[in-house]
Amino acid sequence: MTALEVEVDPGEAGFDAERLGRLSTHLNKYVDKGLLPGVNVLVSRGEEIVYRHMYGARDLERALPVEADTIYRFYSMTKPITSIAIMQLYEQGLFQLKDPISRWIPSFAGSQVFAGGDAVQPQTRDATRDISVHDLLTHTSGLTYHFHMAHHVDEMYRRAGFDWTKSPGDLESQCDILASLPLLFDPGSEWNYSYSTDVLGRLVEVMSGLSLDAYLKKNIFEPIGMVDTGFSVPGGQEERFASCYYPDGETQQATLLDDAQRSRYLREPEAFSGGGGLVSTLGDYHRFTQALRSGGALDGKRIIGRKTLEFMTSNHLPGGVDLTEYGRPLFSETAYDGVGFGLGFSVVVDPAKAKVLSQQGEYAWGGAASTAFWVDPVEDLTVIFLTQLLPSSTHPIRPEMKALVYQALL
Repeated sequence: MTALEVEVDPGEAGFDAERLGRLSTHLNKYVDKGLLPGVNVLVSRGEEIVYRHMYGARDLERALPVEADTIYRFYSMTKPITSIAIMQLYEQGLFQLKDPISRWIPSFAGSQVFAGGDAVQPQTRDATRDISVHDLLTHTSGLTYHFHMAHHVDEMYRRAGFDWTKSPGDLESQCDILASLPLLFDPGSEWNYSYSTDVLGRLVEVMSGLSLDAYLKKNIFEPIGMVDTGFSVPGGQEERFASCYYPDGETQQATLLDDAQRSRYLREPEAFSGGGGLVSTLGDYHRFTQALRSGGALDGKRIIGRKTLEFMTSNHLPGGVDLTEYGRPLFSETAYDGVGFGLGFSVVVDPAKAKVLSQQGEYAWGGAASTAFWVDPVEDLTVIFLTQLLPSSTHPIRPEMKALVYQALL
């Protein structure tokens, strides 16, 4: 039995069914106005699914509807999975979180920090210390992303070949290129959304002796029954794949960006991106979130220890501060006020400061195409929202969903 087959009346799980219906009414308006191609939503409490809603299209050009088995680009919702993978190796005693990553990727030894100049002629200085595994898990490594468009180092990434649609070589080569570029800041001194989780994927490969795709399949996907998750769309399943869209600059209408039938995701990638490369389905990702909410196991198969998961989903920012106090005000897949960061997950530390109806201790992440999930251990609640619209900052869907889900709790 898959997780999607278990459903109960919302009232039996402590929800007001009529108030929960406000969620579909609100989301359908985005689709009807042409702002989103379609929506696919799941709310569960405990082991029971209390709400499922599909509306609109997975492929507007071919008039194909959203279906239960539609395959989506999950982008940064890959990050929590890769973070679980590296912590599996931690549980085997293969490293300590304080260890420098240069132990496994020697090119990261003696990192330099940007100290002036520009992207063509940068001035650098020695970093105060090497990047640690913990720095990668918490995005405090000093690495950045090419798409931030906020600093000369971001431009240096673009000049080095980092792009949305292609990569400068395989994962090993990518990491060596990243290591050759200056850091944005000293490791551990700030938070900045970055390629850190891609480097974690390379650590998984080096420590385990397996490619990242093979490791994830053997140690996460197969054990908990994630049959449709991988770094490319399986052969013969192309019609299930959703197209991806962007908002037209004038009308905000969802406009084709990546045609499902011509997408690069139909082929195995050159580099397995642990930070953003997976495609999956709502059913598969629900199995992952169910394993999380139950303390690291599903159907008798454990992918992470209970205490390890509690450790990962606590705030690891120094002094318990939030991202506003410790992070650079750049794009990421979460808000900054009242939200801290653990090992691969954002963590709500102060709902009042966040000014979003939410729960302290709730952990989450999202993807660039406006996908999102959260797990609330206090209310024993998991929520997944899927669509395909880049960027995720286009519409305030995530905070709206928080209000719409929590207001329906009895």
